[in-house]
Amino acid sequence: MTGTTGITRRGFTTAAALTVASLATAGEARPAAAGKGELRGMWVATVANRDWPSRPGLGAAAQRDELLALLDTAVRRRLNAVILQVRPCADALWPSPHEPWSQVLTGTQGKAPGWDPLDTAVREAHARGLELHAWFNPYRIAQHTDPGRLSRSHPARKHPGWTVRYGGGLYYNPGLPEVRSFVREAMLDAVRRYPLDAVHWDDYFYPYPVAGQRFDDDAAFRAHGSGFASRADWRRDNVTRLVREMRAGIDKARPGCQFGISPFGIWRNAETDRRGSRSRGLQSYDDLYADTRGWVRANLVDYVCPQLYWHIGNPGADYGRLLPWWASTVRGTRVRLYTGEALYKAGDPAQPDAWQDPAELGRHLDLASRSPEVRGHVWFAGRDVVRDRSGALRRIVEDRYRERVRPPR
Repeated sequence: MTGTTGITRRGFTTAAALTVASLATAGEARPAAAGKGELRGMWVATVANRDWPSRPGLGAAAQRDELLALLDTAVRRRLNAVILQVRPCADALWPSPHEPWSQVLTGTQGKAPGWDPLDTAVREAHARGLELHAWFNPYRIAQHTDPGRLSRSHPARKHPGWTVRYGGGLYYNPGLPEVRSFVREAMLDAVRRYPLDAVHWDDYFYPYPVAGQRFDDDAAFRAHGSGFASRADWRRDNVTRLVREMRAGIDKARPGCQFGISPFGIWRNAETDRRGSRSRGLQSYDDLYADTRGWVRANLVDYVCPQLYWHIGNPGADYGRLLPWWASTVRGTRVRLYTGEALYKAGDPAQPDAWQDPAELGRHLDLASRSPEVRGHVWFAGRDVVRDRSGALRRIVEDRYRERVRPPR
């Protein structure tokens, strides 16, 4: 998820323990006007223990208590969806037959934590009237390049030819059909086991570019790239194939489970493509090989949640210009548009002046209210929803989230 790099681990602020019954006083979820619904979500990032658990090695009871406290906070903020990262680095927060237990739980990859976090998350979220969207990272294996640090049973150690070292990380190679088949089945295992409301992917497909380095997929391109005009076209096709295959797999495994993707907020710049946005920044189509616009136009996803992590008036990527572009992109499709909002920037002294104003995020929602295509917002991320450093979310809850509503369907 864009914005997590370089964030230091801090202690988790545990919310007061509340029973489900007492949380009902925060307001039962009700239908929104005209039955359209509105998504009010928060991401909960587990990679590097960003949001939860607060540190690796906590006991099962402490981990569970922290998770329930986050769900309780979501209810108090009158949210209706939690997007929980359950496969942060080719590992799992459930007893997967394909991949090892995540090290964010015990500190040791492959070591069982003594409970099933995903099962608990789904059951307890539903008990509170929250949707549970399971967030998976398709290709990231590790935030280091040493396969020897992975658990002995890790598929990346059994199949070293599936992997690519790049930018200080280890990745599965999206150009290999066997990789696509494996990662798809690893994710679908959770879909088959649990009554998930959605499968959620973020912005990490091919890794973010690193100056002076190249992603070495030469052998895969020679074997599988014939018929493509360029390696870039082939890479985009690899990602789109996984999207299409995952769509079909979800529909077969659990009809009604949604599929949503949260891409980097810029598809392409207008100076590159006349269909692009008036922005000047990294282009997910060209740099991450993610043709989000194509997926939307083909109705391959149920929702798209671009990470619009810039303030209004940003000279390179203006929230006020990007939002209408995304609205026009989903128009005429069955795809719902939610906006990814940078709560983590609000009140951060390292951010520009706009983010020191607690009204900035309210202005985002004002703009969004003028576009009927926008069906909700998702806040990054759990720790910031708890902390709410500048009070920006509190203002929104008091002014706009006066009662709970149901998410769109």
